[in-house]
Amino acid sequence: MPNRTTATLATLLVAGLIPLALPAAAAGAAPAKHGDDFNGDGYRDYAYASFSAKGGGGVTVVYGTATGPGTTHKRITQSSAGVPGTDEADDMFGEVRAAADFDGDGYGDLAVAAVGENGSRGEDQGAVTILWGSASGLSTGTTLPNKNPGRNNYMGKDLAAGDFNGDGKQDLAVINESKTYVYRGPFKRSGTTGTVTMLDKTSSFYSTALIAGKVNGDSKTDLAIIGDVATLDYVASDVWFIKGGASSLTPGNSLRLESQSGDGGSAWRGGDGVIADFNKDGYGDIAVGTALYSTYKGRVSVWYGSSTGPSRDTRITQATSGVAGTPENYDEFGDTVSAGDVNGDGYADLAVGVRGEEIDGKEYAGGVHVFKGRASGLSGTGSQWFARNSPGVPGALTADDQFGGLVRLRDTNGDGKADLYVSAAGSVLLPGSAAGITTTGATEYNTLPIDSFMQ
Repeated sequence: MPNRTTATLATLLVAGLIPLALPAAAAGAAPAKHGDDFNGDGYRDYAYASFSAKGGGGVTVVYGTATGPGTTHKRITQSSAGVPGTDEADDMFGEVRAAADFDGDGYGDLAVAAVGENGSRGEDQGAVTILWGSASGLSTGTTLPNKNPGRNNYMGKDLAAGDFNGDGKQDLAVINESKTYVYRGPFKRSGTTGTVTMLDKTSSFYSTALIAGKVNGDSKTDLAIIGDVATLDYVASDVWFIKGGASSLTPGNSLRLESQSGDGGSAWRGGDGVIADFNKDGYGDIAVGTALYSTYKGRVSVWYGSSTGPSRDTRITQATSGVAGTPENYDEFGDTVSAGDVNGDGYADLAVGVRGEEIDGKEYAGGVHVFKGRASGLSGTGSQWFARNSPGVPGALTADDQFGGLVRLRDTNGDGKADLYVSAAGSVLLPGSAAGITTTGATEYNTLPIDSFMQ
Protein backbone atom coordinates (compact mmCIF):
# COMPACT_ATOMS: atom_id res chain seq x y z
CA MET A 1 0.00 0.00 0.00
CA PRO A 2 1.29 3.45 -0.88
CA ASN A 3 2.02 6.29 1.51
CA ARG A 4 -0.82 8.47 2.75
CA THR A 5 -0.84 11.60 4.86
CA THR A 6 -3.34 13.63 6.84
CA ALA A 7 -2.97 17.09 8.28
CA THR A 8 -1.95 15.46 11.55
CA LEU A 9 0.57 13.02 10.10
CA ALA A 10 2.13 15.74 7.97
CA THR A 11 3.46 17.28 11.18
CA LEU A 12 5.01 14.08 12.52
CA LEU A 13 8.68 14.25 11.76
CA VAL A 14 11.73 11.97 11.44
CA ALA A 15 15.40 12.73 10.65
CA GLY A 16 18.89 11.25 10.60
CA LEU A 17 17.96 8.56 8.08
CA ILE A 18 20.61 6.85 5.97
CA PRO A 19 19.18 5.29 2.81
CA LEU A 20 20.63 2.05 1.55
CA ALA A 21 23.48 2.91 -0.84
CA LEU A 22 23.20 1.25 -4.23
CA PRO A 23 25.06 1.51 -7.54
CA ALA A 24 23.83 4.48 -9.56
CA ALA A 25 21.25 3.64 -12.20
CA ALA A 26 22.25 4.20 -15.78
CA ALA A 27 19.61 6.38 -17.39
CA GLY A 28 17.99 4.72 -20.38
CA ALA A 29 19.75 1.38 -19.73
CA ALA A 30 17.48 -0.42 -17.29
CA PRO A 31 14.58 0.32 -14.95
CA ALA A 32 15.49 1.87 -11.62
CA LYS A 33 16.28 -0.67 -8.91
CA HIS A 34 14.24 1.37 -6.43
CA GLY A 35 11.13 3.22 -7.50
CA ASP A 36 11.87 6.06 -5.08
CA ASP A 37 15.33 6.84 -6.50
CA PHE A 38 14.03 9.82 -8.45
CA ASN A 39 17.40 11.14 -9.67
CA GLY A 40 19.04 7.78 -10.41
CA ASP A 41 22.06 8.29 -8.14
CA GLY A 42 21.60 5.01 -6.26
CA TYR A 43 20.21 6.54 -3.06
CA ARG A 44 16.58 6.24 -2.07
CA ASP A 45 14.74 9.54 -1.84
CA TYR A 46 11.87 10.77 0.32
CA ALA A 47 8.57 12.28 -0.80
CA TYR A 48 5.79 13.54 1.41
CA ALA A 49 2.61 15.57 1.15
CA SER A 50 2.83 19.24 2.05
CA PHE A 51 0.54 22.23 1.95
CA SER A 52 0.39 24.76 -0.85
CA ALA A 53 -0.29 28.47 -0.57
CA LYS A 54 -3.68 28.01 -2.20
CA GLY A 55 -4.54 24.93 -0.19
CA GLY A 56 -4.50 22.46 -3.06
CA GLY A 57 -1.63 20.39 -1.72
CA GLY A 58 1.83 19.53 -2.92
CA VAL A 59 4.71 17.08 -2.70
CA THR A 60 8.05 17.86 -1.07
CA VAL A 61 11.00 15.72 -2.16
CA VAL A 62 14.21 15.32 -0.16
CA TYR A 63 16.98 13.63 -2.12
CA GLY A 64 19.05 10.96 -0.42
CA THR A 65 22.84 11.00 -0.17
CA ALA A 66 25.54 8.63 1.10
CA THR A 67 25.18 10.16 4.56
CA GLY A 68 21.42 10.42 4.73
CA PRO A 69 18.85 12.94 3.55
CA GLY A 70 20.48 15.78 1.69
CA THR A 71 19.91 19.49 2.11
CA THR A 72 18.07 19.84 -1.19
CA HIS A 73 14.31 20.07 -0.75
CA LYS A 74 12.14 20.40 -3.84
CA ARG A 75 8.47 21.23 -3.61
CA ILE A 76 6.09 20.39 -6.44
CA THR A 77 2.49 21.61 -6.76
CA GLN A 78 0.06 21.93 -9.62
CA SER A 79 1.47 25.43 -10.09
CA SER A 80 4.93 24.02 -10.86
CA ALA A 81 6.19 24.25 -14.44
CA GLY A 82 5.11 21.30 -16.55
CA VAL A 83 2.73 19.87 -13.95
CA PRO A 84 -0.84 19.66 -15.29
CA GLY A 85 -3.81 21.11 -13.47
CA THR A 86 -4.31 24.15 -11.26
CA ASP A 87 -3.45 24.56 -7.60
CA GLU A 88 -6.93 24.88 -6.12
CA ALA A 89 -8.21 24.60 -2.58
CA ASP A 90 -9.06 21.09 -1.40
CA ASP A 91 -7.52 19.26 -4.40
CA MET A 92 -5.41 17.25 -1.90
CA PHE A 93 -2.63 16.86 -4.46
CA GLY A 94 0.00 14.52 -3.00
CA GLU A 95 -2.02 12.98 -0.17
CA VAL A 96 -1.73 9.54 -1.83
CA ARG A 97 1.45 8.52 -3.65
CA ALA A 98 3.09 5.46 -5.25
CA ALA A 99 6.67 5.31 -6.53
CA ALA A 100 7.96 3.21 -9.46
CA ASP A 101 9.96 3.62 -12.67
CA PHE A 102 6.84 3.87 -14.78
CA ASP A 103 8.58 4.59 -18.10
CA GLY A 104 11.60 2.28 -17.55
CA ASP A 105 14.25 4.95 -18.11
CA GLY A 106 16.29 4.22 -14.98
CA TYR A 107 14.77 7.00 -12.87
CA GLY A 108 12.05 6.48 -10.28
CA ASP A 109 8.81 8.32 -10.91
CA LEU A 110 6.01 9.27 -8.52
CA ALA A 111 2.29 8.75 -9.11
CA VAL A 112 0.41 11.44 -7.20
CA ALA A 113 -3.33 11.56 -6.57
CA ALA A 114 -5.44 14.70 -6.27
CA VAL A 115 -8.66 13.12 -5.02
CA GLY A 116 -10.40 16.49 -4.64
CA GLU A 117 -9.72 17.60 -8.21
CA ASN A 118 -12.83 18.97 -9.93
CA GLY A 119 -13.58 18.01 -13.52
CA SER A 120 -16.08 18.40 -16.30
CA ARG A 121 -18.40 15.90 -14.59
CA GLY A 122 -18.46 17.78 -11.26
CA GLU A 123 -16.69 18.24 -7.94
CA ASP A 124 -14.21 15.77 -6.46
CA GLN A 125 -13.85 13.84 -9.67
CA GLY A 126 -10.21 13.16 -8.75
CA ALA A 127 -7.09 12.81 -10.86
CA VAL A 128 -3.73 10.97 -10.91
CA THR A 129 -0.55 12.57 -12.22
CA ILE A 130 2.81 10.89 -12.80
CA LEU A 131 5.75 13.13 -11.88
CA TRP A 132 8.75 12.09 -13.96
CA GLY A 133 12.20 11.33 -12.61
CA SER A 134 15.40 12.60 -14.23
CA ALA A 135 19.05 13.28 -13.42
CA SER A 136 17.86 16.44 -11.65
CA GLY A 137 15.03 14.66 -9.83
CA LEU A 138 11.26 14.91 -10.22
CA SER A 139 9.95 17.48 -12.68
CA THR A 140 7.00 17.90 -15.04
CA GLY A 141 4.11 15.48 -15.08
CA THR A 142 1.47 13.67 -17.11
CA THR A 143 -2.13 13.08 -16.07
CA LEU A 144 -3.54 9.58 -16.46
CA PRO A 145 -6.70 9.24 -18.53
CA ASN A 146 -9.72 8.99 -16.23
CA LYS A 147 -11.66 5.87 -17.21
CA ASN A 148 -14.54 6.61 -14.86
CA PRO A 149 -15.10 10.36 -14.58
CA GLY A 150 -17.88 11.42 -12.25
CA ARG A 151 -18.81 13.66 -9.37
CA ASN A 152 -17.47 12.46 -6.00
CA ASN A 153 -15.57 9.53 -7.56
CA TYR A 154 -12.29 10.58 -5.91
CA MET A 155 -9.98 8.98 -8.48
CA GLY A 156 -6.73 8.04 -6.76
CA LYS A 157 -8.23 7.29 -3.34
CA ASP A 158 -5.51 4.65 -3.27
CA LEU A 159 -2.67 3.59 -5.57
CA ALA A 160 -0.43 0.53 -5.86
CA ALA A 161 2.42 -0.08 -8.32
CA GLY A 162 3.68 -3.46 -9.53
CA ASP A 163 4.46 -5.58 -12.56
CA PHE A 164 1.12 -7.35 -12.69
CA ASN A 165 1.76 -9.13 -16.02
CA GLY A 166 5.46 -9.95 -15.53
CA ASP A 167 6.69 -8.13 -18.64
CA GLY A 168 9.32 -6.13 -16.76
CA LYS A 169 7.30 -2.90 -16.97
CA GLN A 170 5.62 -1.27 -14.00
CA ASP A 171 1.83 -1.02 -13.93
CA LEU A 172 -0.41 1.06 -11.68
CA ALA A 173 -3.61 0.13 -9.84
CA VAL A 174 -5.95 3.03 -9.08
CA ILE A 175 -9.16 3.22 -7.04
CA ASN A 176 -11.76 5.30 -8.84
CA GLU A 177 -15.21 5.51 -7.25
CA SER A 178 -15.72 2.04 -5.72
CA LYS A 179 -13.80 0.17 -8.41
CA THR A 180 -10.14 -0.62 -9.11
CA TYR A 181 -8.54 0.11 -12.48
CA VAL A 182 -5.19 -1.40 -13.48
CA TYR A 183 -3.23 0.67 -16.02
CA ARG A 184 -0.62 -1.35 -17.91
CA GLY A 185 2.84 0.07 -18.45
CA PRO A 186 5.01 1.33 -19.85
CA PHE A 187 3.66 4.84 -19.31
CA LYS A 188 4.61 7.58 -21.73
CA ARG A 189 4.94 11.29 -21.12
CA SER A 190 2.45 11.84 -23.93
CA GLY A 191 -0.21 10.28 -21.70
CA THR A 192 -0.34 6.97 -23.54
CA THR A 193 -0.54 3.76 -21.49
CA GLY A 194 -1.22 0.14 -22.20
CA THR A 195 -4.61 -1.48 -21.73
CA VAL A 196 -6.72 -0.70 -18.66
CA THR A 197 -8.51 -3.45 -16.71
CA MET A 198 -11.44 -2.71 -14.41
CA LEU A 199 -11.92 -4.88 -11.30
CA ASP A 200 -15.29 -4.78 -9.58
CA LYS A 201 -16.39 -7.71 -7.46
CA THR A 202 -20.09 -7.06 -6.79
CA SER A 203 -22.42 -4.12 -6.58
CA SER A 204 -22.05 -4.17 -2.77
CA PHE A 205 -18.21 -4.27 -2.71
CA TYR A 206 -16.52 -0.86 -2.46
CA SER A 207 -12.75 -0.74 -2.97
CA THR A 208 -11.02 1.26 -0.23
CA ALA A 209 -7.34 0.26 -0.27
CA LEU A 210 -4.77 -1.55 -2.42
CA ILE A 211 -1.79 -3.79 -1.60
CA ALA A 212 0.66 -5.05 -4.22
CA GLY A 213 3.12 -7.92 -3.78
CA LYS A 214 4.03 -11.45 -4.84
CA VAL A 215 1.79 -14.01 -3.16
CA ASN A 216 1.98 -17.21 -5.25
CA GLY A 217 5.72 -17.23 -5.91
CA ASP A 218 5.75 -16.49 -9.65
CA SER A 219 7.34 -13.50 -11.37
CA LYS A 220 4.15 -11.46 -11.53
CA THR A 221 2.93 -9.00 -8.93
CA ASP A 222 -0.40 -9.85 -7.36
CA LEU A 223 -2.97 -7.42 -6.00
CA ALA A 224 -5.01 -7.48 -2.81
CA ILE A 225 -8.00 -5.15 -2.74
CA ILE A 226 -9.46 -4.19 0.63
CA GLY A 227 -13.09 -3.20 0.41
CA ASP A 228 -16.25 -2.48 2.32
CA VAL A 229 -19.24 -4.74 1.83
CA ALA A 230 -22.47 -2.94 2.60
CA THR A 231 -25.94 -4.49 2.40
CA LEU A 232 -29.28 -3.75 4.04
CA ASP A 233 -28.59 -6.44 6.64
CA TYR A 234 -24.92 -6.04 7.53
CA VAL A 235 -21.71 -4.13 6.93
CA ALA A 236 -18.38 -5.90 6.50
CA SER A 237 -14.81 -5.56 5.31
CA ASP A 238 -13.12 -8.01 2.91
CA VAL A 239 -9.74 -8.44 1.29
CA TRP A 240 -9.99 -9.74 -2.29
CA PHE A 241 -7.04 -11.52 -3.93
CA ILE A 242 -6.29 -10.78 -7.59
CA LYS A 243 -3.69 -13.00 -9.26
CA GLY A 244 -1.27 -11.33 -11.66
CA GLY A 245 -1.01 -12.88 -15.13
CA ALA A 246 0.71 -12.42 -18.47
CA SER A 247 -2.53 -11.94 -20.38
CA SER A 248 -5.03 -10.99 -17.68
CA LEU A 249 -5.61 -10.48 -13.98
CA THR A 250 -7.51 -13.35 -12.39
CA PRO A 251 -9.96 -12.61 -9.55
CA GLY A 252 -9.52 -15.06 -6.69
CA ASN A 253 -10.90 -15.74 -3.24
CA SER A 254 -11.85 -13.21 -0.60
CA LEU A 255 -11.21 -13.25 3.14
CA ARG A 256 -13.83 -11.73 5.42
CA LEU A 257 -11.98 -9.39 7.76
CA GLU A 258 -14.81 -7.97 9.85
CA SER A 259 -18.60 -8.06 9.89
CA GLN A 260 -21.46 -6.86 11.97
CA SER A 261 -25.20 -7.03 11.54
CA GLY A 262 -27.32 -3.95 11.16
CA ASP A 263 -27.92 -1.20 8.64
CA GLY A 264 -25.23 -1.34 5.98
CA GLY A 265 -26.02 2.08 4.63
CA SER A 266 -22.67 3.47 5.75
CA ALA A 267 -19.49 1.59 4.90
CA TRP A 268 -16.49 1.01 7.13
CA ARG A 269 -13.05 2.33 6.37
CA GLY A 270 -11.38 -0.91 5.28
CA GLY A 271 -7.95 -1.48 6.80
CA ASP A 272 -4.21 -1.02 6.43
CA GLY A 273 -2.20 -3.84 4.88
CA VAL A 274 1.10 -5.14 3.56
CA ILE A 275 2.39 -8.22 1.70
CA ALA A 276 5.57 -9.90 3.02
CA ASP A 277 6.94 -13.42 3.53
CA PHE A 278 6.57 -13.95 7.28
CA ASN A 279 7.30 -17.71 7.22
CA LYS A 280 10.06 -17.64 4.56
CA ASP A 281 8.41 -20.25 2.35
CA GLY A 282 8.84 -18.18 -0.82
CA TYR A 283 5.23 -16.97 -0.90
CA GLY A 284 4.06 -13.53 0.14
CA ASP A 285 1.56 -13.33 2.99
CA ILE A 286 -1.17 -10.69 3.23
CA ALA A 287 -1.44 -8.93 6.60
CA VAL A 288 -4.30 -6.49 7.14
CA GLY A 289 -5.00 -4.49 10.27
CA THR A 290 -8.59 -3.55 11.03
CA ALA A 291 -8.70 -1.09 13.90
CA LEU A 292 -12.52 -1.13 13.93
CA TYR A 293 -12.77 -4.72 15.18
CA SER A 294 -14.88 -5.18 18.34
CA THR A 295 -15.57 -1.52 19.23
CA TYR A 296 -12.18 -0.50 17.91
CA LYS A 297 -10.17 -2.91 20.02
CA GLY A 298 -8.61 -3.86 16.68
CA ARG A 299 -6.94 -6.93 15.23
CA VAL A 300 -4.67 -8.11 12.41
CA SER A 301 -5.62 -10.83 9.93
CA VAL A 302 -2.78 -12.75 8.25
CA TRP A 303 -3.64 -14.64 5.05
CA TYR A 304 -0.72 -16.91 4.15
CA GLY A 305 0.43 -17.28 0.55
CA SER A 306 0.95 -20.50 -1.39
CA SER A 307 1.52 -21.64 -4.97
CA THR A 308 -2.21 -21.30 -5.58
CA GLY A 309 -2.61 -17.97 -3.80
CA PRO A 310 -3.57 -17.15 -0.22
CA SER A 311 -4.85 -20.10 1.79
CA ARG A 312 -4.90 -20.47 5.58
CA ASP A 313 -5.43 -17.44 7.80
CA THR A 314 -4.86 -16.48 11.41
CA ARG A 315 -5.95 -13.54 13.56
CA ILE A 316 -3.83 -11.64 16.07
CA THR A 317 -5.14 -9.34 18.81
CA GLN A 318 -3.88 -8.10 22.14
CA ALA A 319 -5.61 -11.16 23.62
CA THR A 320 -3.32 -13.50 21.64
CA SER A 321 -0.97 -15.51 23.84
CA GLY A 322 2.38 -13.76 24.31
CA VAL A 323 1.11 -10.32 23.27
CA ALA A 324 1.54 -7.52 25.80
CA GLY A 325 -1.50 -5.59 26.97
CA THR A 326 -5.23 -6.20 27.04
CA PRO A 327 -7.79 -5.52 24.31
CA GLU A 328 -9.75 -2.40 25.24
CA ASN A 329 -12.30 -0.33 23.37
CA TYR A 330 -10.68 2.27 21.10
CA ASP A 331 -7.13 0.88 21.38
CA GLU A 332 -7.19 0.69 17.54
CA PHE A 333 -4.69 -2.17 17.37
CA GLY A 334 -3.76 -2.59 13.69
CA ASP A 335 -4.68 0.91 12.55
CA THR A 336 -1.24 0.94 10.88
CA VAL A 337 1.06 -1.97 9.96
CA SER A 338 4.47 -2.31 8.31
CA ALA A 339 6.75 -5.23 7.40
CA GLY A 340 10.53 -5.68 7.39
CA ASP A 341 13.25 -8.02 8.65
CA VAL A 342 14.26 -6.42 11.96
CA ASN A 343 16.85 -9.01 13.02
CA GLY A 344 18.35 -10.10 9.70
CA ASP A 345 17.22 -13.73 9.92
CA GLY A 346 15.51 -13.71 6.52
CA TYR A 347 11.97 -13.74 7.92
CA ALA A 348 9.80 -10.66 7.48
CA ASP A 349 8.55 -9.23 10.77
CA LEU A 350 5.44 -7.11 11.37
CA ALA A 351 5.08 -3.84 13.27
CA VAL A 352 1.58 -3.00 14.47
CA GLY A 353 0.58 0.41 15.81
CA VAL A 354 -1.84 0.78 18.73
CA ARG A 355 -2.35 4.52 18.75
CA GLY A 356 -5.31 4.49 21.15
CA GLU A 357 -3.63 2.52 23.94
CA GLU A 358 -4.28 4.02 27.36
CA ILE A 359 -1.23 3.78 29.65
CA ASP A 360 -1.14 4.81 33.31
CA GLY A 361 -4.43 6.64 32.91
CA LYS A 362 -3.22 8.64 29.90
CA GLU A 363 -5.66 8.20 27.03
CA TYR A 364 -4.31 7.74 23.52
CA ALA A 365 -0.73 7.47 24.78
CA GLY A 366 -0.20 4.74 22.19
CA GLY A 367 2.33 2.00 21.57
CA VAL A 368 3.76 -0.45 19.01
CA HIS A 369 3.97 -4.25 18.87
CA VAL A 370 6.62 -6.04 16.78
CA PHE A 371 5.79 -9.64 15.79
CA LYS A 372 8.64 -11.93 14.74
CA GLY A 373 8.47 -13.97 11.58
CA ARG A 374 9.30 -17.68 11.83
CA ALA A 375 8.66 -20.94 9.94
CA SER A 376 5.27 -21.36 11.59
CA GLY A 377 4.27 -17.78 10.78
CA LEU A 378 3.41 -14.83 13.00
CA SER A 379 2.32 -15.33 16.59
CA GLY A 380 2.62 -13.62 19.94
CA THR A 381 5.68 -15.71 20.86
CA GLY A 382 8.69 -13.43 21.31
CA SER A 383 6.75 -10.32 20.31
CA GLN A 384 8.02 -6.95 21.51
CA TRP A 385 6.15 -3.95 22.93
CA PHE A 386 7.31 -0.35 22.90
CA ALA A 387 5.72 2.77 24.38
CA ARG A 388 6.99 6.04 25.77
CA ASN A 389 7.40 4.42 29.19
CA SER A 390 9.53 1.55 27.81
CA PRO A 391 13.12 1.79 29.11
CA GLY A 392 15.28 3.59 26.56
CA VAL A 393 12.44 5.06 24.48
CA PRO A 394 12.90 8.84 24.36
CA GLY A 395 10.16 11.28 25.31
CA ALA A 396 7.66 11.50 28.13
CA LEU A 397 4.50 9.44 28.40
CA THR A 398 1.61 11.84 27.75
CA ALA A 399 -2.05 11.68 26.83
CA ASP A 400 -2.92 12.13 23.15
CA ASP A 401 0.67 11.44 22.04
CA GLN A 402 -0.67 8.61 19.81
CA PHE A 403 2.71 6.89 19.74
CA GLY A 404 2.30 4.38 16.89
CA GLY A 405 -0.17 6.50 14.92
CA LEU A 406 1.99 5.54 11.94
CA VAL A 407 4.75 2.89 11.83
CA ARG A 408 7.37 2.09 9.21
CA LEU A 409 9.98 -0.69 9.07
CA ARG A 410 12.85 0.14 6.71
CA ASP A 411 16.58 -0.62 6.61
CA THR A 412 17.97 2.89 6.32
CA ASN A 413 21.58 2.22 7.35
CA GLY A 414 22.28 -0.77 5.10
CA ASP A 415 23.06 -3.26 7.89
CA GLY A 416 20.48 -5.78 6.69
CA LYS A 417 18.11 -5.10 9.59
CA ALA A 418 14.98 -2.99 9.36
CA ASP A 419 14.69 -0.09 11.78
CA LEU A 420 11.39 0.98 13.33
CA TYR A 421 10.13 4.51 12.80
CA VAL A 422 7.21 5.54 14.98
CA SER A 423 5.12 8.69 14.69
CA ALA A 424 3.97 10.53 17.78
CA ALA A 425 3.99 14.15 18.92
CA GLY A 426 7.65 13.78 17.95
CA SER A 427 8.86 10.85 15.85
CA VAL A 428 11.14 8.13 17.15
CA LEU A 429 13.72 5.81 15.57
CA LEU A 430 14.24 2.41 17.24
CA PRO A 431 17.09 0.50 15.52
CA GLY A 432 16.96 -3.09 14.34
CA SER A 433 19.50 -5.57 15.71
CA ALA A 434 20.27 -9.29 15.79
CA ALA A 435 18.02 -9.52 18.85
CA GLY A 436 15.18 -7.55 17.23
CA ILE A 437 14.18 -3.94 17.70
CA THR A 438 16.31 -2.29 20.37
CA THR A 439 16.18 0.97 22.29
CA THR A 440 19.96 1.21 22.19
CA GLY A 441 20.59 4.21 19.98
CA ALA A 442 16.92 5.21 20.02
CA THR A 443 16.51 8.80 18.91
CA GLU A 444 13.74 11.35 18.54
CA TYR A 445 13.86 13.51 15.41
CA ASN A 446 12.03 16.32 13.67
CA THR A 447 13.21 16.79 10.10
CA LEU A 448 11.37 14.40 7.73
CA PRO A 449 7.76 13.25 8.01
CA ILE A 450 7.63 9.54 8.71
CA ASP A 451 5.16 9.22 5.85
CA SER A 452 7.97 10.04 3.41
CA PHE A 453 8.99 6.37 3.65
CA MET A 454 7.53 4.13 0.98
CA GLN A 455 6.62 0.63 2.18
